Amino acid sequence: MTTESNTAPVSNFLRTIIDQDLKAQRHATKRWAGKPGPAAVQKTGSIDTASIRTRFPPEPNGYLHIGHAKSICLNFGLARDYNGACHLRFDDTNPEKEEQEYVDAIIDMVHWLGFDWKYQEEDNLYFASDYFAFMYEFAEALISADLAYVDEQTAEQMRENRGSLTSPGTDSPWRDRPAAESLRLLGEMRDGAHPDGSMALRAKIDMASPNINMRDPVMYRIRHATHHRTGDAWCIYPMYSWAHPVEDALEGITHSICTLEFEDQRPYYNWILEHLRDLGFFSDPLPQQYEFARLYLSYVVTSKRKLRQLVLENHVHGWDDPRLPTLAGLRRRGYTAESIRLFCERIGVSKADSRIDYSILEQALRDDLDPKAARSVAVLDPIKLIITNYPEGQSETCSAPINPHDPDAGRREFPFSRELWIERDDFRETPVKRYFRLFPDNLVRLKYGYVVKCTGFVKDSDGNVVEVHAEYLPDTKSGTPGADSVKVKGNITWISAQHAVAAEIRLYDRLFTDAHPDVGDKDFLTLINPNSLSVVQGWVEPGLVAEAGAHWQFERLGYFVADRIESTPEKPVLNRSTTLRDTWV
Repeated sequence: MTTESNTAPVSNFLRTIIDQDLKAQRHATKRWAGKPGPAAVQKTGSIDTASIRTRFPPEPNGYLHIGHAKSICLNFGLARDYNGACHLRFDDTNPEKEEQEYVDAIIDMVHWLGFDWKYQEEDNLYFASDYFAFMYEFAEALISADLAYVDEQTAEQMRENRGSLTSPGTDSPWRDRPAAESLRLLGEMRDGAHPDGSMALRAKIDMASPNINMRDPVMYRIRHATHHRTGDAWCIYPMYSWAHPVEDALEGITHSICTLEFEDQRPYYNWILEHLRDLGFFSDPLPQQYEFARLYLSYVVTSKRKLRQLVLENHVHGWDDPRLPTLAGLRRRGYTAESIRLFCERIGVSKADSRIDYSILEQALRDDLDPKAARSVAVLDPIKLIITNYPEGQSETCSAPINPHDPDAGRREFPFSRELWIERDDFRETPVKRYFRLFPDNLVRLKYGYVVKCTGFVKDSDGNVVEVHAEYLPDTKSGTPGADSVKVKGNITWISAQHAVAAEIRLYDRLFTDAHPDVGDKDFLTLINPNSLSVVQGWVEPGLVAEAGAHWQFERLGYFVADRIESTPEKPVLNRSTTLRDTWV
């Protein structure tokens, strides 16, 4: 059902819980009818062959980001490692913010990461909206059991009467209304007879509870909004805290794994399931909620609201802008699914929040690409080098390993000629101390080619060097017996000017200058790095086929990828994924 793990599972508190549950056979009698449903449906099924059931439940109101990747790898990875099932469930209970575009994008990203939601013959792709009828039935049962009521207070009045961390709440004047009246009003709410905000269904728990989440939380609110799947069939929509446990129970989830912000909601989660069990809708064992620390990555924002603002206000170029921490953006930048999974394995799972430095993500990409990315050469800031003693119109073939870590990958070939492109930084009219590249009268090796001696240079009318001259030593070609006859301290990369391929090269850096742009009362928009994107017109080695998604390590420069949207073999557009080492200061 999922990609194979390349490493042995690392123990964590969630694995310990699962191990204990399996040893105690906590779920050994749980039945599964092959589809979601209450106890009456599940009792018709056989004993569930999935040892555990987890779920990844995104809301389709935006694109997934790197924080979601941690949850995806955790939930799908646990199911894989324990021969269980992981469901992909869209928590589409907020019609005003959800769109089919986001559903499609989420499915694409989960697949890209190497996971799917199939288990044996099951296709466990679900939507919360499929359960609206069940939720409504359960709500009516809770009203009839005097465990819920329709409240006519305004949202502001509810907030005022909720109390504080140090003072209890105040009962709603509608709290003791007869069940029959609440049932009638709930039906009218469902049928669209009342305006938005005029009524809400609340659980009847304890307005004096020390846990504010237990002070009669709202279960349904009125929303006259068209749903992307159910259209206008409903005028009331369930709150997440009400829908979440119901969805888990309907799907037979054993381990409901959430981030730490839901820890205070766990008593309400249990309250709902226990009462619905007592009313005959669910059976033991009930799902159990567990919480882990969410991912906080430096130099990014992962708030969907802030990401949406960056996109809609054109601070970036869409949800897949390579500077964003969205999975679509990371993929376009050149991050591989393997590197994302490796990153998630390295940061581990705990119950303590911590900030992860962006450099750890970058290093995961380097470690993934280094043994498999083809090597090539690019020149980003070109200046022409003329080999004055090399015959005009002549060229010859040089070669280099495609990947030095993989001899079976073979060698690549490229031409050497009289006129070459080199990096401007590889020449100095007046060298600084310990500068070993080109300067007058100095010898350097053109990597994979000849040793050359700088004999001069040409300046334009503004005093800028526009051309460097050198002579080559004919018996010093790399791979020949004379290659080591002349010792040099410097090597530089080069491309034959006659054969070079022009390319647009986009140099991406971190989007924010502040390591924690979303902490405190900072205005994150003022912290955008003005140099997060530089576009240069450079040259790449001939023979490089810039098919969308192809990766290279450009020697001395870093890892690059052909842009998956705009690059073509005829007009390469290349994105820098990361440098060869962490250069952020």
